[in-house]
Amino acid sequence: MIDVRRLRTDLEATTAALSRKRVPAEDVQRAASLDVASRDLASQTEDLRARIKVLSRQVGEVMRASGPQAAEELREQSRRLGEELSALEARAAEVDAQLRDALLRLPNLPAEDAPEGASEADNVVVRTVGFDPGRYQPHQRVPHWDIGNELGILDLERGAKIGGSMFPLFRGAGATLSRALCQLALDRNSDAFTEVRPPSLVRAPVLEATGQLPKFADEAYHIERDDLWAVPTAEVPLTSMRAGEIIPEAELPLRLMAYTPCFRREAGAAGRDTRGLLRVHEFDKVEILSVCTREQAPEMLQELLARAIGSIEALGLPYRVLDICTGDLGQSHARSFDVEVYAPGCDMWLEVSSVSWFSDYQARRAGIRYRPSGGGGNQVCDTLNGSALAVPRVWAALVETYRQEDGSVLLPECLHPYFRGATRIAASVSR
Repeated sequence: MIDVRRLRTDLEATTAALSRKRVPAEDVQRAASLDVASRDLASQTEDLRARIKVLSRQVGEVMRASGPQAAEELREQSRRLGEELSALEARAAEVDAQLRDALLRLPNLPAEDAPEGASEADNVVVRTVGFDPGRYQPHQRVPHWDIGNELGILDLERGAKIGGSMFPLFRGAGATLSRALCQLALDRNSDAFTEVRPPSLVRAPVLEATGQLPKFADEAYHIERDDLWAVPTAEVPLTSMRAGEIIPEAELPLRLMAYTPCFRREAGAAGRDTRGLLRVHEFDKVEILSVCTREQAPEMLQELLARAIGSIEALGLPYRVLDICTGDLGQSHARSFDVEVYAPGCDMWLEVSSVSWFSDYQARRAGIRYRPSGGGGNQVCDTLNGSALAVPRVWAALVETYRQEDGSVLLPECLHPYFRGATRIAASVSR
């Protein structure tokens, strides 16, 4: 969440910054008003406790000097103040809860250098690499759901029979390809990132720390019996690994990576937008994440972006990088870049990675701080993350791009070690 002190010391600038994310001024003002009310009630509560404490001491003194009857009026006054205190504490707790909810719902302030814009239509294409629309042959203009069916490597019908719509089922070399892509991403980043295998189910405060709750509760899968949530991304558990901790500055930046299945209630438009693997409820992904100081954040953002791009380049897929405008930035994001690959069969650019800097927004929620090496008070950390590789859309773009005239799919060389000697995907014998 944003630092509440911003509302106290620079409300106008904070309101202006959040307006770049299309946050209504009244939402910011409401949070500021609740903060004022909370502090006022806290002051009143403290004053009342002090009065009760003085009365309690006076009751004791009168009891010792003149007996219980003489102290009765003071005791009655103390009881009345106690009832008043209880009501005041209840009101303070209510206002504090409202303030916390208001702060949790306010998004992060966008970075000053984030491009202006109202929607994804205003995102800035930073560069496009390897894309030549004229080079694609007719056999590459076949959508991946048809290729997957022809080769017996993607079975959407049986996936839906098992899990429902938008739960894909990979078979044979299709399943191997899914696993190979994840292992490729883990191997490519193992030089600097510590691999973690976190739980796939997490408690509500873990989702709250990264900004998914309370605002995006409807987009997550909730197991009500145990009050656990299926992770939408490994960002969620990785961020909370150090929740509530104070990290020595010498240990920063932390570099973590994890493979997890991810679960999301993808909405999407009907028809083409939800065909095949374009939008699914469950998918595999490798996430890379960093916890660092504010000074380390700019360089770390570029490193994460370079690593996400590196995996796509290793696969030989045309891609482009988008600088996300203020109107399209997510709840927790201060700065974001998307990496998209071109899928010739769908004739679409598909987002396969989002690399983001969250400033101290997530770490403040999670209570992640660091102890400066040079002394002084503990500071809130910054967090950043990115998709090292998300399977479904990369899988889709790869089988479309590398489809051959005979219908088989040639495998990029970097995937050969994971395919037990195979260099292409041909039709499966068993359906």
